[in-house]
Amino acid sequence: MKVESLIFDMDGTLWDSAANVAASWSEVLERQADVDMKVTEADIKSVMGMPMDAIADKLFGAYSEDRMTQLMDACGDYENEYLREHGGVLYDGVEDTIAKLSGSHRLFIVSNCQSGYIEAFLDYYGFGKYFKDILCWGDTKVSKGESIKILMEKNGIEDAAYVGDIQGDCDSARFAGIKFIHAAYGFGSVKDKDAEIHTFAELLDVVE
Repeated sequence: MKVESLIFDMDGTLWDSAANVAASWSEVLERQADVDMKVTEADIKSVMGMPMDAIADKLFGAYSEDRMTQLMDACGDYENEYLREHGGVLYDGVEDTIAKLSGSHRLFIVSNCQSGYIEAFLDYYGFGKYFKDILCWGDTKVSKGESIKILMEKNGIEDAAYVGDIQGDCDSARFAGIKFIHAAYGFGSVKDKDAEIHTFAELLDVVE
C-alpha cells in the first residue's frame, strides 16, 4: 500500500496507557467529597476510543452535567500531568518503526482524547520530532472522522491511511475518504480494512 501520509490513532495503536490513566483518575476521585467510586484499568479500556463527552456520560452519568464536566476536566488535566511523568506501555517496535517511517512518510496523530494528551505522549518519549501535526477531540469537539478531514485540509494531505485498532477508527477513516490499516494487537476487531498488522513493525512492510 503506497501512501504519502500516515495518520495514527493513539490508544491501542501506539501505546496502552489504561493502567496509568486509571491510577491518575483514582487519585483525583479520592479527593472528591461527593464521589464514592474508583476507576479501574478495565473501566478505562472499556471507553478507550470514545469521545470525552461520551466517556463522561458512561462513567459519571449519575452526576449532573455540570458535575460531569468538572470531574472530566479534573481527571483529564491530572492525567496529562501523570502521563507526562510516568508514560504508558509503548507497543513493541513503535520507536524504531516511527523513526524509519518518518524518513519516507509524513506522520500525524488524530485522537478522541482531551487537549494535552497527545502532547504528554510525545513529551514523555521524545517523539515530537517525528510527527508533522496532531489533532484531538479536545481541540475540535467534533467526530474523529471530521477531525481527520480538518487535519488533512490543514496539511494538504491527499493520499493517506489511518492506523487504528477499533471499528470506530475504521469508520472515521472511511468518513474522511482514506485507507484504513487495522492494528489487530489493539483493543478491538474491525469488519472492513485495507490491511492488517499484528505487530507495529509490520507497518513497514505494509506501506513501503
